[in-house]
Amino acid sequence: MRYVRIDRPEGPCWGVVKGEEVLTLSKPPFDGLDYDGGRLPLSQCRLLAPCTPSKIVCVGKNYAEHAREMGAEPPGFPVLFLKGPNTLNRHEGAVHAPDFVGQLDYEGELAVVIRRTAKDVRAKDFADYVLGYTCLNDVTARDVQRHDGQWTRGKSMDGFCPVGPFVVDDVDPSALKVETRLNGKVVQQGSTSDFITPVGKLLEFITAAMTLEPGDVVATGTPAGVGPMIPGDVVEVDVEGVGVLKNQVI
Repeated sequence: MRYVRIDRPEGPCWGVVKGEEVLTLSKPPFDGLDYDGGRLPLSQCRLLAPCTPSKIVCVGKNYAEHAREMGAEPPGFPVLFLKGPNTLNRHEGAVHAPDFVGQLDYEGELAVVIRRTAKDVRAKDFADYVLGYTCLNDVTARDVQRHDGQWTRGKSMDGFCPVGPFVVDDVDPSALKVETRLNGKVVQQGSTSDFITPVGKLLEFITAAMTLEPGDVVATGTPAGVGPMIPGDVVEVDVEGVGVLKNQVI
């Protein structure tokens, strides 16, 4: 099943994609589906970010080769950081950095959307807490990150977390191809089978420390090949079985 959030004159709403239509819902799908009878052509819908997280928990250096390209050895445990709700951006939304940013990088990855309140989750039970999976671009002001010596400002500027276009619930996150394209050229290729810490263990580690709420997002890390974007560039994050997230830098 593919979930979306769309913009309507009366306000945003959730929906389920069936073929080329969106069947609208009266409430978020966390506790089951409540169709309200609306049917809209998908091609005419303005897609929003397909979730409304209270927090976006990101995993740094979850691919060994990416850790090495950043000048570090693979960590022995998940390295976590947060992006605020202000960073949330949509499929085909514009990405824009403040004028003081000198290097703006793409980081394509698989993201997990949480379905129900999750605390002290056991790895073997992780799927019970997952609504589905989506594509995410962990946009990063790399020069700011290096200057600050920590990640908050460089990772958390407005619009620095495009997510979407769908949340998909019928894929196995253990071996999905993740590809990023810049202006049509492949710049990142990886597989979630190469995760240092797989999704179940990530949720176990995260929820031992903090409670995840319905709609929260866990970004699982990016493969090697991160690099800069400039105004006019189009970046696509393609996750096997999940979709293609597309954004332009302005």
